Amino acid sequence: MRVSRLFTMVLLLQARGAMTAAELAGEVGVSERTVYRDITALAAAGVPVYAEQGRHGGYRLVDGYRTRLTGLSRVEAEALFLLGLYGPARDMGLGDLLATAQLKVSAALPAGLRDAAAQAAQRFYLDAPGWFHDSDPPPALSVLVRAVWEDLTVILRYHRHDEVTRTAQPYGVVLKAGIWYLVARIGADLRVYRVDRVVAVEVTDQRFVREESFDLPAVWAERAAQFVRGMLAEQVTVRLSPAGVRALRFAVEPPAVQAATAAAGEPDAQGWVVTCLPVESAEIAYDQLLRLGPEVEVLAPEPLRDQMRVAAQRLAGLYQR
Repeated sequence: MRVSRLFTMVLLLQARGAMTAAELAGEVGVSERTVYRDITALAAAGVPVYAEQGRHGGYRLVDGYRTRLTGLSRVEAEALFLLGLYGPARDMGLGDLLATAQLKVSAALPAGLRDAAAQAAQRFYLDAPGWFHDSDPPPALSVLVRAVWEDLTVILRYHRHDEVTRTAQPYGVVLKAGIWYLVARIGADLRVYRVDRVVAVEVTDQRFVREESFDLPAVWAERAAQFVRGMLAEQVTVRLSPAGVRALRFAVEPPAVQAATAAAGEPDAQGWVVTCLPVESAEIAYDQLLRLGPEVEVLAPEPLRDQMRVAAQRLAGLYQR
């Protein structure tokens, strides 16, 4: 967007001193003609930018001009990374900080750019929670978020089948399909906890040193994949029509689709293929495969094939009436 490009150009000139039109064009990915128009727009908006002639010339900002985020505190600056995620930021207890930081950023922008935030808010919105989920954040979330920001060890009381107590180093929080998770180090292991199952949390004054190589998105992606693979512990053998192959992704999890696609044999004369499909259990597979209707035939195990046959007979009976 043009507003973002203009702001980037100001920051580039502020950081590098002087840049030619060609250099600016290469950095922001536009033509030199567009750079000329953008420079004119910046000047009209009150940014003191001028052209300097000569071998080492280029565009410069008037000496001493700086784009400042005056009065921005550290926690407000951290909250800026959550711009566009107001709902999750509010749940983590950072809503007021984010609102204050946005006001300060808006005040620091040239007059012609101050409506950028409002324009973006009118056009894009992230509704993170899944359907039919409780919209209230877990009570322990804001406390855990503070511990994550400050690298403070916590003592968790967590409910699984029974209640357990753990001393943990909270490395990060993740919002997945409306559910908050805590990624924490317990001894030598990284573990994942559902925040809504945390009964109580005590933040200690003991700081921990997090590993510099820790990558929260990568760790979460690996754990999520392990979780799904662990769930898909059984297999069923199925025949799928071409329509069934296309519709499979709407009935089962993506890892199961990938595995079934890789295991599929050659299509027969009608285009049907035989493959092995990983499933969580035969009971869950029954519900999933019913969604494919006449586009799937279960070959094994035999009890699941019998269930599908009975369902097909019942459907036929209903429609014969």
